[in-house]
Amino acid sequence: MAEVQVAQVLLQELQGDEKGADVVVADQSKVMHTYARQDLQLTRGSGAHVWDVQGSRYLDFTSGIAVCGLGHCHPRLIAAAEEQLHSLWHMSNLYLTAPQALLAERLTEASQMDRVFFCNSGAEANEAAIKLARKYTKAAFGAHKGEILTFHHSFHGRTLATLTATAQPKYQEGFGPLPGGFRYVEAFTPEAVREAVSARTCAIMIEPIQGEGGVRPVAPDFLQWLRDFCDEMGLLLIFDEVQTGAGRTGEWLAWHSFGVKPDIVTMAKALGGGLPIGATLASEEVAAAFSPGAHGSTFGGNPVVARVALEVLEIVRAPGFLENVRRRGQQLGNGLCTVAATVPDVVDVRGQGLMWGVQLARPDAGRVVDECRKRGLLVLTAGADTVRLLPPLIISAAEIDTALALLGEAIKAVATGAQNA
Repeated sequence: MAEVQVAQVLLQELQGDEKGADVVVADQSKVMHTYARQDLQLTRGSGAHVWDVQGSRYLDFTSGIAVCGLGHCHPRLIAAAEEQLHSLWHMSNLYLTAPQALLAERLTEASQMDRVFFCNSGAEANEAAIKLARKYTKAAFGAHKGEILTFHHSFHGRTLATLTATAQPKYQEGFGPLPGGFRYVEAFTPEAVREAVSARTCAIMIEPIQGEGGVRPVAPDFLQWLRDFCDEMGLLLIFDEVQTGAGRTGEWLAWHSFGVKPDIVTMAKALGGGLPIGATLASEEVAAAFSPGAHGSTFGGNPVVARVALEVLEIVRAPGFLENVRRRGQQLGNGLCTVAATVPDVVDVRGQGLMWGVQLARPDAGRVVDECRKRGLLVLTAGADTVRLLPPLIISAAEIDTALALLGEAIKAVATGAQNA
C-alpha cells in the first residue's frame, strides 16, 4: 500500500499544478542553464501534434530536432518497447542480445554498409567515427596520420572532439584548450579541399545536408568529387547522417539518393523513434581496425532501444513509405517557395525531403519561431537568420498546408514589426 501511495504522489508531482508553475520553478532553480527554454511546457504528444499544460495543441514541425521521425507515441513503437521491457531492459555488451544482433543485421543491409557500432547519440557516433578513422589510417599508412577535415558551418556534436570537428566558433568559445587534429575547409570546392589537406590528413567528414549550420545541401557533384579525391589520396570519407538519416530526405540515407558511398557513415536521432541511440557504420576493411577493448559503450544498443529501432526500420522501409515522404517533401518545398514569393523578407528556401530551411533577410529567425508558436506551430532556428522545418515523416498533406499558412502569417508579422520599428 505504501508503494502505491508513493507512486500516486510522484504522479501528481509529474503532472504539476494546472498552470505548471511548480515545474517551472524546479527547472529554473535546479537544471543547469544550457538551454534557452521557450515559454512552453509540453505534457503529451500524438502523431504530429503536442499539447501543453493548459491543453492547447501545437502542430510540431520540430520532431524533437528530427528525432521523432514517426511522430509522437507511435503505437507500434510503444508496443515494441513495452514488449521488450517485460523481458530484458539492459545487459552488458559482454553478452549477446537478440534485438541488438537483429538490428545490426537489418541496419547494415538497409544502409548498404558491412558493420556497425552502437552508442547513444549522434555526438557519440561521430566520436566513434573519428576514432575508427584514425585507428585504421594509422595502422594502414603510418602514425603521422590522424588529421580530419571538416567544413565551415558544420555541426558534429558537443563532446570535446566533435565540438572541435564542428567548424563554428560560437560552439567552441570557453571550452579550450580543444584537442588537435582537425582542419576546416572554407567552401564546398575542390580548391578549398586541396588547400586544406596535408600529409597528416586521414579523413574528410561532411554532412550531406548541413543541419545546424543553416540547412545547406551539398551538391552531389562535389560529394562525388570528394569520393574520387579520397580514393586518389588514400583518405577515408565520412558522412555525418545524424540528422539526414532514417528517411528524413526521402531515402533511408541521404547518400542513397546520389550514389556516393562513404567509408564510414553515422546515424542517430530518428533511428530510435524518440529513444536514444547512435550508430557508426563502416566497410568491412575499415571496421576491422576496431578490436575488443578499442572502443565501447555501456548503454549502446541496449535491448529496449534496439527493439524499437528494429520497428522503425520496418515502418520506414515498408513499401510506399519513403515515396510518400518524397511527395510530402516536394509539397513542403513548393509551398515554402510560394510563401517566399509573397514575403520580401525571405531570401532563400533550401532543403530536401522533410528537412527545409527558410533564410530571412534579417536575423529574425527567433522572432519567427515565437510568432509561429503563438499561432500553434512549432518550428526551429538554424542560425540567426534561418527558420528550420523538420516535420515527422508521417505528416499529412493537410497538416503541411496548415503549417505553410501559419508560417506565412508569422513571417509577415515579424516583417511588419521590423518595418514599423
